[in-house]
Amino acid sequence: MSETRSKNLPPWEALVMVAHYLDPQALALASCVSKSWCQAMSLDVVWQPLCSSSFPSLSNLKISYPSVPYHRLYATGLAAFKRRHKPPSKPRLSIDNIVFTIQLSTKGVPVFTIAEAASKMNNNQVFKFDVDVKHGSFKGIKGLEEMKVTWNVVLKGWEAIFTMMDWQGKLSCRAVEGWFSEELPCAGCCSSEVGSGIVADLKVDMKVEKVSVGILRVVDWRYVSIEDGLRYLQHFLLPCQCDGM
Repeated sequence: MSETRSKNLPPWEALVMVAHYLDPQALALASCVSKSWCQAMSLDVVWQPLCSSSFPSLSNLKISYPSVPYHRLYATGLAAFKRRHKPPSKPRLSIDNIVFTIQLSTKGVPVFTIAEAASKMNNNQVFKFDVDVKHGSFKGIKGLEEMKVTWNVVLKGWEAIFTMMDWQGKLSCRAVEGWFSEELPCAGCCSSEVGSGIVADLKVDMKVEKVSVGILRVVDWRYVSIEDGLRYLQHFLLPCQCDGM
């Protein structure tokens, strides 16, 4: 029985020749057929061109570490590629569950205080929200005026609160509008010594009729998407899930 089966198996050289025409997924499946197939489908001569074309930097490691087979280098490179390009999960935090509170004061006197649901504020599919300001007889902001601006994000029900900005200082006398920004801390359990790469952004026109708040990327000074903004905020407003990972 075993002699008949061995006669029906293709010769070793044929397996290697066929292996050159298979893609990595087919090679992995073929290596599960038998021990001899696994040996044939794992040869360096088969995997070297695949590794060199897909992950040339890893392929060059063979010079320093000749004992590491090419199929192992390819598998390592593929795993790293998948981790890097893994699509982010949907945010657990909803735009309907957060409220923005914004306060501007000058010379210690409040100019306005806003408490508005984020879902009711104007946005353009990015994490930038505009709201009209209602105040009394305030005549507007003057240059070189001492000001304090605070922007908090509150989880509905006041279950949690995160301070996006707490700025105090003077505006330039040449300012056309009040533009305030502060770097945000890293999300989650990351070290505070590493920058987050994003800033809280707040603009208010000099007549104090409209306020805009958002999150900007430092690398290109563009507003992050709503989902990216929610993913960031959920680290501070919702229970951390890092321990379960």
